[in-house]
Amino acid sequence: MTTVRQRRVGKGTEADEDQPLKEKNVKPDGKVPSGGKLWDILSVTVGGIVAVSLGLLTSVYVATLHENDLWFSNIKEVEREISFRTECGLYYSYYKQMIQAASIQQGLHGLVYDNKTESVRTINILERMNVYQEVFLSILYRILPIQQYLEPVYFYIYTLFGLQAVYVIALYVTSWLLSGTWLSGLLAACWYVTNRVDTTRVEFTIPLRENWALPFFAVQIAAITYLLRTHLQPVQERLTLVTVFIATFLFSVTWQFNQFMMLIQALALFILDCFDMLPTAKVTWLYIIQVSGLLLVCVLQFFNSMILGSLLISFNASVLIARIIQKNLKRGGLLNRLAKLILHVLLVLCLTLVINKFMKKILNLESDEHIFKFLKAKFGFGATRDFDANLYLCEEAFGLLPLNTFSRLSDTLLFYIYMFVLILLTVAAVIVAFRNLSGSSQVQCVEKMEECTIMLKPDAAYNLIHTVLFGCLALSTMRMKYLWTSHMCVFASFGLCSTEVWKLILKCIRLHTSQRIHLIKYFVPIITLLYISYKFWPGIIDELSELREFYDPDTVELMNWIKSNTPNTAVFAGSMQLLAGVKLCTGRTLTNHPHYEDKNLRERTKQIYQIYAKRAPEDVYRILRSFGTDYVILEDSICYERRHSRGCRLRDLLDRANGHIMDGLGENEPELRPSLYPRFCEEIKKNLPSYTMHFTRVFQNKTFHVYKLAKHK
Repeated sequence: MTTVRQRRVGKGTEADEDQPLKEKNVKPDGKVPSGGKLWDILSVTVGGIVAVSLGLLTSVYVATLHENDLWFSNIKEVEREISFRTECGLYYSYYKQMIQAASIQQGLHGLVYDNKTESVRTINILERMNVYQEVFLSILYRILPIQQYLEPVYFYIYTLFGLQAVYVIALYVTSWLLSGTWLSGLLAACWYVTNRVDTTRVEFTIPLRENWALPFFAVQIAAITYLLRTHLQPVQERLTLVTVFIATFLFSVTWQFNQFMMLIQALALFILDCFDMLPTAKVTWLYIIQVSGLLLVCVLQFFNSMILGSLLISFNASVLIARIIQKNLKRGGLLNRLAKLILHVLLVLCLTLVINKFMKKILNLESDEHIFKFLKAKFGFGATRDFDANLYLCEEAFGLLPLNTFSRLSDTLLFYIYMFVLILLTVAAVIVAFRNLSGSSQVQCVEKMEECTIMLKPDAAYNLIHTVLFGCLALSTMRMKYLWTSHMCVFASFGLCSTEVWKLILKCIRLHTSQRIHLIKYFVPIITLLYISYKFWPGIIDELSELREFYDPDTVELMNWIKSNTPNTAVFAGSMQLLAGVKLCTGRTLTNHPHYEDKNLRERTKQIYQIYAKRAPEDVYRILRSFGTDYVILEDSICYERRHSRGCRLRDLLDRANGHIMDGLGENEPELRPSLYPRFCEEIKKNLPSYTMHFTRVFQNKTFHVYKLAKHK
């Protein structure tokens, strides 16, 4: 088991920043005074420098934490690779494979016709997994003259840490665009860093797909925020649409969960469009960009059926079809429009289900069925003994967001300010939506839209619905909190620095004056920044000075033994998490792995995991040999698991799926029966004849037991 142990060692102020490209001090003849124009240029320049500086500092910060936590520069290569845990190690192994290939063409051929990731099968890695970033990075490393100065692993991790700079800059720019002052961006970046535990995990899960994807998602949100501003020039609008498309494509190609995140985004656009809070033409473009970006990824992934059968494509197509059917959706009085709106929602829902069902039937798609089983069980639509669904349900990352998250976010004042701004703008959005629906003619509707933009601008409305929907996702699934908490920093800082928000507050308490708004929108954020600096700067310094080192001697011993004592063609079975490390460190063939988005692999994993169930030795042997297994690795941490409570231990999930009573005191479902056999992983250690005729122990340490399978005729 991996542990981290203690290492042994022998501001300037601003007067007034206006949002980029905002015209101010315009004379009646339409000309901008030179003084105001110079001030705008100076403000944008200073704000841009601050954004880039904060992005680079954040990148250096997380890189330093990674180095200090593992002593990465001093440990052996096998220890570095072991530090890429679970699926992280699997993804990095393809980068390593491309680097070590004799040529780029041979490396690509090895990925397209891969027979080492899943034994007795040849699979297309580029189709099954989102690893184009590893391919691109490996090619870049091979063609750049840096091999003598930079090891491949450092080129990889520095790229990921560099993307954190892009991430922070995108959050900064989004907040700046919304509020009109780069002070808001500064506050958003500071909150992102001081709430690092809840905003990112890049420093210890570097190759994880979300660490590649979220920076591009943040860029896409910034571009959408700019696109939704009024009075854009045609060339500005076209360039912004291109930016949105590129960011959407890069986000989609780097993460397998892209379609689900963009479906939530499409729902946000749909809701706002229904209430006339966004320009319909721009929303249509965004729908088209989402679908075209995803289809381009589909082509690159050799027409991956999971993408073609995604709910996002079905939903976006349904919305566009429903618009054609209901041409007069946004005309009429309040009751008339409400009736049309309800009909529109039902039509879109029905079309989505029909199109999606039709696509899945044609494609014979079952790769994503585990996700819907998980969602069905999670939200209480019937108990299940399904192994895959329970495997997700019992993982903390897929559980509800822990309450202590809010206490940490509150320590930096982020959560308090976020909730205040959220409630205020939600009330404003409800009022605006009601006014928009109340128009009785097209002219009135347009007039109401003008009023709507004064109370809640389209860019602010989008970010409001975005944060609400992704907040619901984070509350229901902890792993997705990083999509919400980073945007929480943007939304809270925007509210604290926004003229519109403070105008609304002061009007409500009848203290509104332009001078008072101008003072408060700068004074309150500066005080907040001073508080954050005073309270958290010492902790950041202490964190950066804490030195530890990677320590996992048992896994290192196992990997070294495998490399030295088994043939290169040997096939290994074991837990998904461990086998990813086996592939990376030794290059041996696997029976299963952690990339779970394939029905055949899920069924195979369940069969392999019978090594931890109550099964006869000959049954386990037959299953393992059917997948070409030469060696099986048993882990005491799984066999005698204590991390999960009864009912969620891996052996319990297997017992329930097999219809067997679980170990230990507690209730069992009525239909469960005692097994005729003892638990395999425990009984095999007794060296009974019924086991030794099939399995021979060839390696053992405090954590792992490796058995070689006999090859019977």
